[in-house]
Amino acid sequence: MTGLVYKSTGSWYTVKSEQGDFIECRIKGKFRMKGIKSTNPIAVGDVVDFELDENSDIVTGTIHNIHDRKNYIVRKSVNLSKQTHIIASNIDVVFLLVTINNPPTTTSFIDRFLVTAEAYGIEAVLIFNKIDTFDQAMQEEQLYLQYIYSEIGYKSLKVSAKESKGLEELKQMMIGKAAMFSGHSGVGKSTLVNALEPGLNLKTKNISEQSRQGQHTTTFAEMYDLSFDAKIIDTPGIKGFGIVDMEPSEVSGYFPEFFKLQDECKFNNCLHKEEPNCAIKKALEDNKIAWSRYNSYLKILEGDEEHYRSDVYNDDRIASDETRK
Repeated sequence: MTGLVYKSTGSWYTVKSEQGDFIECRIKGKFRMKGIKSTNPIAVGDVVDFELDENSDIVTGTIHNIHDRKNYIVRKSVNLSKQTHIIASNIDVVFLLVTINNPPTTTSFIDRFLVTAEAYGIEAVLIFNKIDTFDQAMQEEQLYLQYIYSEIGYKSLKVSAKESKGLEELKQMMIGKAAMFSGHSGVGKSTLVNALEPGLNLKTKNISEQSRQGQHTTTFAEMYDLSFDAKIIDTPGIKGFGIVDMEPSEVSGYFPEFFKLQDECKFNNCLHKEEPNCAIKKALEDNKIAWSRYNSYLKILEGDEEHYRSDVYNDDRIASDETRK
């Protein structure tokens, strides 16, 4: 039998069969170790082949094959720094929820996420959430960020689950697709999903008053069928993304505005740092590339993982002067 993985808890996988039945499945021990470098061999969104277990009072199954993935998105394993964790696979579009405050989302986090999406071939859309909480300064910050990313070619949308703003436009972007929602804990993912599909009743929590960070409400990624011909993959709150298996010379290729210009650099292996006659540095000086994007690029080159794990506390907040240097 063939089915689609809707939920993974680490040892059991909820699989929806082609007949529409949800079946709890495990994987074979040999399959668990077979050439898989991630901490989780099977992820939400995987198409799998499985067999029903005959010697069981409850209908369960055993997965024996994974179909090739068209894409997937990963993060560094929380406990095993040298391994990766596949968040979800076979994604049509990923929506990154961005909040100007409560909690703040940094340009470093946004750019790191976009680079990851580019590297794995997934369309990314920025969702500026909680617009009902904006004061004048926050509105100006949001418009500035929207301008930066629209100039590069990324789509964006302003939404408010509380006031039902932007929800119909968001639904139109999702029809016929498997969409992943992601972002920091506390940016309102579950609240937004509940507004799109009230019957789901995903758990939500308020922002921690002490840290102003979101408290994790989702432990494992899970996919849901929606009433308007779409699927949502709800993911745990993510503090930082690891750029996995990417050479320094490859990084600029995942910044679209860099990629368009890098052939104009004097040296083919230009890293756009100290090299002479660099087209990227020239565009930067001419204000054709945002300084915040260039700073993010340098930090990825430096491999500063800790920066991304604690970016809600550091000085690289999106409202800082650094983004407009």
